[in-house]
Amino acid sequence: MKPSSNSPDRGRRGLRHLPMIAWLWLLWILLWGSTGAVVLIGGLLVAVGVVLAFALPAVLPGAVPRPLRTARALVHLLTDLVGSGTTVAWQVVRHGRRTSSAIIEVPLHVDSDLLITAVAELTTMTPGTLVAEIDRRRKRLYVHALPIRDGHDITHRREEVQAVERRVARAVGHRHTADTHGSNPEPPDDTSRHIRRRKP
Repeated sequence: MKPSSNSPDRGRRGLRHLPMIAWLWLLWILLWGSTGAVVLIGGLLVAVGVVLAFALPAVLPGAVPRPLRTARALVHLLTDLVGSGTTVAWQVVRHGRRTSSAIIEVPLHVDSDLLITAVAELTTMTPGTLVAEIDRRRKRLYVHALPIRDGHDITHRREEVQAVERRVARAVGHRHTADTHGSNPEPPDDTSRHIRRRKP
């Protein structure tokens, strides 16, 4: 019996639904508040069953998860957590409430609600950074960051967030416009940034 000619297409469609399965699985774990074996296995089965039972659209059309790049993104996240946590802790011990901070405008290249949300969440998880606002129409994040001493720190923090964006896009096989164009479609407006030191 010859395999169906539609098998490769079905396989690709199945891969495109992996982000939805992962999202439903994560939601199940959060609702139960447990990472026990029963919850993990049961949640995965429920997520797969929901996707198979209902004609859900692909979360990221055309995107295919890349396990190796996903693992690299997680390693970078853990590294950022440790490095940023150490920096922020030292600044707090050294300067206390006088630690300088700023709101930084970060242009994004991805145009997906899911990816923008993922970038915002991962950025907020890193000590010393907090996404204060998302401008969906202009594809901008406004990130509160510390410590910020000068323009070099602002540029460095902006590049860090954009590096997170690239890793997230590549992890799901999503085409990232910076990979082809190599520049921001619209430069950030640095004239409105504010650098301040917290008073004791």
